[in-house]
Amino acid sequence: MDKIKFGTDGWRAVIAKDFTIQNIVKISLATALWLTRKYKNPTAVIGYDCRFGGEMFMEATAKVLASKGIRVFVAERFVTTPMVSLGVVKLKAECGIIITASHNSSEYNGFKLRGEHGGPMFEKDLKDVENLISNDIEIDLELLNWNYLLEQGLINYIDLESIYLKDIRDTFNLGEIAESGLKFGFDAMYGSGQNIITKLIPKIHTLHCEVNPSFKGIRPEPVRKNLHELIELVWSKKNMDCSLAVDGDGDRIAMLDKDAGFYDANHLLLLLIHYLAGYKQLRGKVVVSFSTTAKIEKICKHYDLEMIRTRVGFKDASKIMTEEHVLIAGEESGGIAFGSTIPERDAIRAGLMVFQWLVESGKSLKALYNEILNITGPFAYERANLELNRNARNKVMERCSNGDFSHFGRFAVDRFEVFDGFKFFFNENDWLMIRSSGTEPVIRLYAEAESEEVAQEIIFSGMKAVME
Repeated sequence: MDKIKFGTDGWRAVIAKDFTIQNIVKISLATALWLTRKYKNPTAVIGYDCRFGGEMFMEATAKVLASKGIRVFVAERFVTTPMVSLGVVKLKAECGIIITASHNSSEYNGFKLRGEHGGPMFEKDLKDVENLISNDIEIDLELLNWNYLLEQGLINYIDLESIYLKDIRDTFNLGEIAESGLKFGFDAMYGSGQNIITKLIPKIHTLHCEVNPSFKGIRPEPVRKNLHELIELVWSKKNMDCSLAVDGDGDRIAMLDKDAGFYDANHLLLLLIHYLAGYKQLRGKVVVSFSTTAKIEKICKHYDLEMIRTRVGFKDASKIMTEEHVLIAGEESGGIAFGSTIPERDAIRAGLMVFQWLVESGKSLKALYNEILNITGPFAYERANLELNRNARNKVMERCSNGDFSHFGRFAVDRFEVFDGFKFFFNENDWLMIRSSGTEPVIRLYAEAESEEVAQEIIFSGMKAVME
């Protein structure tokens, strides 16, 4: 395989093809070497999600780190990425590792690194770890005895779920949410958030809250096309006020109202800015990725909030959250984080904040969203992926760089911005963005317009132009 490289959030590969014990040892050795060079007596927190082989890969990682004298805390059971990140902060560890491929399909697994700040490891540190990855493996896992490492205190089990539960209970009035009379739903998508929600809201209606490493053949990504069973459930029940869906490792979010209206992170970021700045009168900067809806500018202007655009992924946003007073941060792919807690995306925390707002306001999610539209105007957002090999992806990005695209179908390019990808504007409200994924072999296309029909037309026109 090619050299192991970190994408926008970790390294991901196909299980048994490139995601193997041998490669886990390589990347774990590099992480251990980086830790021991940078810190005196470092500690690390390691967790895994519900994917195939998660516990096995976690144990291999823990053995390697422990063999290098690093004290390791390992999750007692599968956990979400936010649980690991919170554990890093609460235990004052120097590093967090989660074995997960997040929202990717079931044949993938991955390796995410978290920094001591409780968010994605910063770019420079990731590059340092990446540069230490070597094909020379001087370690034999079979000679490392798990029980011996436990006895020596180099490996320690930790209940990350309980740490997370306490933090959530200290933040939200869960009793008020549970006893509000509102009907809530939750789709875990067979992911690692499946156990936590019923401990927080016992009466919530749950879906796909069991372990199924195949994810029933559906990517554990909370986008509309993957949530047909939840949508059908909401339609059939007719009385579910609000439903929450989270991805495989609990850091991406989508929500549905009682009419099965779909709210992705673009909608939810606008809603939560409205809640925090409008209803709660809180202040702070708003940090969003380059691909997120342009309506963020409008609502920030309305509330006189400073807004910062970052590259896709959450590394940059997380760093800003450690340096600035941030109200909320997020990205259109589903991640939302709050300045009042650790700089990490957390779908369950974001969902609970919406639930709490519904209870406090006595309004429906649709009514609250209509308040947003009065500020921003209507919009629709579409996204698509094109699977292409590396050469084809490079050619597409080269064409963007050379200015080869003056129009996409009937949409003439008025201007474009280059940052983390290329964003082509057709007017103030309509645009198309093209970028090469940092985690998958795909070209991503994003489109925004005032109507769903136009947004879809822009996407189709963009796909056709890219493939010509």
